[in-house]
Amino acid sequence: MLPAVFADDDLAQRFVAGLDEVLAPIHNVLDCLEAYFAPALAPADFTRWLGDWVGAETDGVEDTAALRRAVAAAAHLHRIRGTRRGLAEVVRLAFGVEPEIRESGAAAWDARPLGPVPGDRRPHLHVAVRLPDPGPADQVRLDRLVAAARPAHMPYTVQVTAVERTSEGDRT
Repeated sequence: MLPAVFADDDLAQRFVAGLDEVLAPIHNVLDCLEAYFAPALAPADFTRWLGDWVGAETDGVEDTAALRRAVAAAAHLHRIRGTRRGLAEVVRLAFGVEPEIRESGAAAWDARPLGPVPGDRRPHLHVAVRLPDPGPADQVRLDRLVAAARPAHMPYTVQVTAVERTSEGDRT
């Protein structure tokens, strides 16, 4: 695509060939730019950066598949952040198990004014997870996730326990 005067010039041809080599990766990225913003298709390192960009609840130790799920779910999780459902989904994404969540709050309706207040007077949240082979890092990981996803005013505790096994070796 050079003007005719440069078409036969060896120096101009080599110079342009060098530019093609340098610019080709940029053209490839621009041609596939849409795939970079789809967590299922993006390269792993870009997916981690994308997770930071969208505020995905990750701690940097999850495998690539878990990272992709967290990034894909980030927008939905931001909409339900601070709720019991949002906390449960964040823990389920990180650990792959259903958490047990106990909270002190409640809601009730009474026709009489000044009726009893539902729930406990002192707010509290407890999140427990049962894992097949828990380690000390799991407790720290759960603590960080709950601290980030809980309602801001709510004090909390976390607990990671092992899944109990029956005599036949089944987990309960």
